[in-house]
Amino acid sequence: MPELPEVETISRELQEIVGRRIVAVEVRWARTVAGADEAAFACRLRGQTIVAISRRGKWLALTLDGGDTLLVHLRMSGRLILEPASAADDPHARVLLTLDDGRRLRFSDPRKFGRMALTAAPADVLGALGPEPLDPALTPERFAAMLAARRARLKPLLLDQRFLAGLGNLYADEALWRACLHPLRLASTLSADEAARLLTAIRAVLIQAIERRGTTMDDGGYVSARGLPGDFAGQIAAYGQKGRPCPRCQTPIERIAVGGRGTHFCPRCQSRKA
Repeated sequence: MPELPEVETISRELQEIVGRRIVAVEVRWARTVAGADEAAFACRLRGQTIVAISRRGKWLALTLDGGDTLLVHLRMSGRLILEPASAADDPHARVLLTLDDGRRLRFSDPRKFGRMALTAAPADVLGALGPEPLDPALTPERFAAMLAARRARLKPLLLDQRFLAGLGNLYADEALWRACLHPLRLASTLSADEAARLLTAIRAVLIQAIERRGTTMDDGGYVSARGLPGDFAGQIAAYGQKGRPCPRCQTPIERIAVGGRGTHFCPRCQSRKA
């Protein structure tokens, strides 16, 4: 699933279509559109101009001049690709937006879990999200207080978008490995120093992944808006590395299920203290 670095990469690459008007809308899979039927969605969207593009957590937000915001969540296998009108047809295309310069914004989604929502009140969707990990307002002291107030295990807590927006399975595993914290550690047991170390690790892995356009695994599932793969996979230390030596201590990486999610960690570097 695309996480914060992948969605941020897409947001940055799509800045070039700010100012472009949507002249045609084709919905090929009705359930991709949330909260409206496909005809109403297309009619309302057609003719609006994109005035800003941003990211909130794993959501992409296209602000439109008519007062609406088009929210896009890629979920498991969604792609948002900017392409010329001459591009070959994609059998997995669910929604096509044609722009006034002839290019298309194509939302493809083989597994059909992704969603688009057109709303005049984006806060109704985004307001429940937790703070952004890279927001300077999220100080180590604030983060430590957030952790101290929760009895949840670290891994599922980091995946909770109401606690912290944007992390998914991959970057949560990597951040916990970098911070030398066990994924089953209770959040409330972390010291102030451990909380600060975890926040530093989260930010470092996200920044590095953004710099490399995100992560494309062997399945080739994720590509950026320009169709480019992410280049962070070579930097992964824990996620998906079961049985391989930990880059820090050479102990084999282990895999456990936490909240139904595969979780990778080093049993030596990330010993469970509480």
